[in-house]
Amino acid sequence: MAEFKRTNAQIYAKTANILSPDTIYWKKLGVPTLVKEFGAIDFIDFSPVEPFLFAVTASVRVQIYNPVTKLVVKNITKFQEGAHGGSFRNDGNLLVAGDDLGKVRLFDVSTKSILRFFEGHKAPVYRTSFNADGHHVSSFSDDKTVRYWDIATENHIMTFSEHTDYIRAGCTSPISPDIIISGGYDKKINMYDTRMKQKVLTLDHGSPVESLIFLPSGGIFISAGGTSVNVYDALAGGRKIAQLSQHHKAVTCLQLASDGKRLLSGSLDRHVKIYDVATYQVVHTIDNPNAVLSLGVSKNDDTLVTGMVDGLIAIHRRDSNKDKEDPQTDRVKGRSRYDNIFENADDTIAEFRYAKIAQFDRMLKKYEYSKALDSVMIPIIANKTPEKTVALIKDLIRRKGLQRALQNRPHFFLAKFITFLTRNIGDYRFTPALVDAANILLDVYEDDFEQFIGTDVGKMFILLSRRLKKEEQIIDDFQQLHGLIEMISSAADISVGSHDSDDQEGVVNEELHASLKAQKQAIINID
Repeated sequence: MAEFKRTNAQIYAKTANILSPDTIYWKKLGVPTLVKEFGAIDFIDFSPVEPFLFAVTASVRVQIYNPVTKLVVKNITKFQEGAHGGSFRNDGNLLVAGDDLGKVRLFDVSTKSILRFFEGHKAPVYRTSFNADGHHVSSFSDDKTVRYWDIATENHIMTFSEHTDYIRAGCTSPISPDIIISGGYDKKINMYDTRMKQKVLTLDHGSPVESLIFLPSGGIFISAGGTSVNVYDALAGGRKIAQLSQHHKAVTCLQLASDGKRLLSGSLDRHVKIYDVATYQVVHTIDNPNAVLSLGVSKNDDTLVTGMVDGLIAIHRRDSNKDKEDPQTDRVKGRSRYDNIFENADDTIAEFRYAKIAQFDRMLKKYEYSKALDSVMIPIIANKTPEKTVALIKDLIRRKGLQRALQNRPHFFLAKFITFLTRNIGDYRFTPALVDAANILLDVYEDDFEQFIGTDVGKMFILLSRRLKKEEQIIDDFQQLHGLIEMISSAADISVGSHDSDDQEGVVNEELHASLKAQKQAIINID
């Protein structure tokens, strides 16, 4: 007896995810370790020297973590009010931070003692930064000023008062000790030169500026604010090079990785986007449990830390161990030395198993067409895998059994079947089969339309009619467009082979159009 031929439900595969080198590289950071702090994580900064400790500024303290053990090794708590913007000097020996009282403190990292105490701001200082020479500090405050301090003498050297709103972002050039940039809630980005003692450049970001960063060359800087990240060329008068809009909520922080070849942006949408600085394309995305306020990356990319609004710190650490061995290899290595004694002693006969057949195929095998149609009209199949339902409908049409399967059906089934047709008839994969199914449905109930007038099924037929009219209009528009393309192709003297393929496509469209018109005429009385 011949084997039963199963219904061929064509599966339309999703687009494959391509594993790029960047994706593989950043996925090796693994599952993060979560640490709870006492308040929202204001700022994270890594020491530029080994062992690449990182400072987390939150609440009224700056805590310094070891990235390997993920434990606090230094705890700086000499703040009376909230601390902000704790950042390391380029030798890792000093740390500077501002606070809610407008004071700027300079600490010795090894002893945690205060070395310098800068006073002068009238409002909270949210960002602080060492200048490139390591002998000066710049501070950015809510009093709308940027101040420039000398570490050796503990003196205030100059003040820049160019902003008209809070200053929440700022940084210094990595190569020039005299260049400072600041970003404020007035949407402006200002660049200052301490040699000229004045502002030398002003740009409009378009949104309140939350973060600023220089590329290692010092000629390009990047700003974050609103949902966009803007890239500017400082040497070309602040010309905008690129605008990156990959987040759907405010971007709060920026960092560089891979020696300045990768840019990271954190946002309130819980994502950290990683860009290739050469192309400004996203190469990887890291999800977080909550909105991201700050992030930091170690110099060797082995540690990535994100700080969130709820006080959580996510510490991603690259596993330095070798990749785990294949489980099959582990099983073979773990075998007993006696296992191979009887390895070939007996011939093993594979257990015979019947091939599993889907329920609708079992019904088709018994010629129970109504039950087969019922089995694919359940929501879990009709909604999630409509290709299976359409495959069965095509098989029933081929067997000339769909008419029998649709006869004497209750109103609720007809409503469900018509809803399926209306929802999926516009899908180019299913249109030919579902148009034929709609024709058969109308043929079955052509003489009984009167019983549906004023009922839910009658309304469904009207919706189907409107849907078919819409599809017919689409086909009409497509044929007009196709005619125009043929005229252009003829004028351009396209090869004969192209004309042949166009003619075949035109025949298919004419057949579909004729079928839709016949369908429209058949149900015109219902509308």
